[in-house]
Amino acid sequence: MHQKSDLKVALVHDYLAEYGGAERVLEALHDLYPKAPVYTAFVDEVKLGLVWSKFEDWDIRPTWLTKIPFYKLLFSPLRIFAPQYFRALDLSEYDLVISSTNAYFAKAVRVPNGVHVCYCHTPSRSLWGYATMSDWKKNPFVRVIGTLINHYLRVIDVQVAQKVDFFIANSQETARRITKFYRRSAKVIYPPVIIPHQPPTSALTQKSPGAYFLYVNRLALAKHPEIAVRACLELGLPLMVVGQGKMRSQLEKMTQNFPNHQVKFLGAVSDAELNRLYAGAQALLYPVEDEDFGMVPVEAMARGVPVIAHCSGGPLETIMPGKTGILFGDLSAQGLVGAINSFKPTDFDAQKISLFASQFSVQNFEKNMKKYLATLV
Repeated sequence: MHQKSDLKVALVHDYLAEYGGAERVLEALHDLYPKAPVYTAFVDEVKLGLVWSKFEDWDIRPTWLTKIPFYKLLFSPLRIFAPQYFRALDLSEYDLVISSTNAYFAKAVRVPNGVHVCYCHTPSRSLWGYATMSDWKKNPFVRVIGTLINHYLRVIDVQVAQKVDFFIANSQETARRITKFYRRSAKVIYPPVIIPHQPPTSALTQKSPGAYFLYVNRLALAKHPEIAVRACLELGLPLMVVGQGKMRSQLEKMTQNFPNHQVKFLGAVSDAELNRLYAGAQALLYPVEDEDFGMVPVEAMARGVPVIAHCSGGPLETIMPGKTGILFGDLSAQGLVGAINSFKPTDFDAQKISLFASQFSVQNFEKNMKKYLATLV
């Protein structure tokens, strides 16, 4: 039995080219094991932008993908080789390897002399029929080629999953997917959400009646920002849109037929600015389809902001209807319009919402991870 002080630990992550929930989990894992090297398919410092400063002093070790010309542009089609370049990593010296994975096969690593624990954010959405960030089936040629590749990769995905020693899922929803597709059980440990030190002191009733609604997420197909924008345009309500993505131009075009609209596209914002936006919002709009977990709703609730979310995926576990938010069924602008019309700020207590969200804190994540990993190694 190894003591924690002499455990040799490695972390493996799909790739570092964006900053989302998976990367926040990686940060928390690195806080638990700050000396652990991080193996990843590749790093794109430019795409990470200012966020790169969070990772630049880590011991990051990329795979042989980086030897392929233009890999930063081709990494998506090169996914067909992802199992090979993760398998090629030599992890024989480690007692514990924790892979953090979604769609890029980090779980394919071989751990010959230690325990391999996979923190699975979700089985790959593109492989298993869930909405993805882009409508790749729109192009007939891409649809045919993509369908063939996905069939091959689904077989590989199931095979790779059998080599993992233990699975951790970020939600009950993801655990069900792991059981359904991989026939494996998974321990659920919710991901770490940064909870403000000071709970909200102002009740929602103190906010001005015209306070804006807020959308925070990538501007991508699976996140359905068009539903939030369309609903607020039709109702003539103010909406602050935080996030970047290929859909921005499409969303801006939607506003052109509403000359007096109150929709503002803010792009990426700093943490301080996001906190300010949360503080002034009536509610967060979250029309996401089959979310894996969904950190953004919990972030909003941690700041006392109720959430109006689609009743699928992770929000079913994190939102208490009538207490911390509203769930709506019809995933359309009209469905969201109905939910907004039924929303009454006076029905919600900011401090109670924040208290509920505190169970998803970074501290609880670290405590639960330590406790579970201690039973494995």
